Amino acid sequence: MTEYHGQIQLALAGFYDVLTADGEVFRTRARGNFRKKDLKPLVGDWVTFSAETSKEGYILAIDERTNSIVRPPVANVDQVIIVTAVKMPDWSSNLLDRQLVALEEKHIEPVIYFTKTDLLTAEEKHDFQTIAEGYRRIGYQVVLPEKAFDEESLTQVKLLLANKLTVLMGQTGAGKSTLLNHISPDLQLATGEVSQALSRGRHTTRQVALINLYGGFVADTPGFSAFEVFDMPARELGQYFRDFNQFSDGCRFRGCVHLNEPSCAVKEAVAEGNIMTSRYENYKLFYDLIAGRRPVYNKHDKKH
Repeated sequence: MTEYHGQIQLALAGFYDVLTADGEVFRTRARGNFRKKDLKPLVGDWVTFSAETSKEGYILAIDERTNSIVRPPVANVDQVIIVTAVKMPDWSSNLLDRQLVALEEKHIEPVIYFTKTDLLTAEEKHDFQTIAEGYRRIGYQVVLPEKAFDEESLTQVKLLLANKLTVLMGQTGAGKSTLLNHISPDLQLATGEVSQALSRGRHTTRQVALINLYGGFVADTPGFSAFEVFDMPARELGQYFRDFNQFSDGCRFRGCVHLNEPSCAVKEAVAEGNIMTSRYENYKLFYDLIAGRRPVYNKHDKKH
């Protein structure tokens, strides 16, 4: 058998379609020794495989991953577009910050895309412009469409996709599928054809697939995409807040967790308006969650 190297583009019912640098696609399966090692190939993995034909290959080895996420199961993600509704469901800074922290911990670059902006009043739109600018000051790419899915915002997203593996995540109903369909109106038909070809009309297993869009790959995934828990110790949480890192070197004590310590530069920055109050309040909630003291999600949190 000939050995090849490529990236997994689609996973469904134990089959993995692998794309090589030459543009060839091979249908493969994983060797049994992966199960013994409790290692499952993921879409986005770079793998070495052997094959006699394009439909009969076996994965031999998986390259070291730069990162991986569980929902959806994708490896080597370059960026995640967090699709965030301003209404229906209600806007929550808590949820957005939870997603940002989880991505920072995995070294994945976040992009924030606000949806349903057509539902905002003039006053609410002004509020969201302030919120968006606050996250931009932190260093995040933020897309706040003047009108829902307008051409300018879609162009920004298309430019972000080049040479990257991108995943969309967000609450159910936030508009992930709608955004994808606006970016590429024929996407639904294309993925439907792939799904039908692979499932052979029988399997109902949920698939994960990479779609080639605007010079990059986008993970086309069904269902809800989110992070449910944090993996880091509570004392390390602050390092995943970019805005805190801009000031934490000025803290009086090494290892300051920005809660009860005196002469804390982060708390001073909050008081002076250089860190958003909502970010600090969410940090305290997350810290308490990790320390086992209270839930991460404040059900009363709506706008701040």
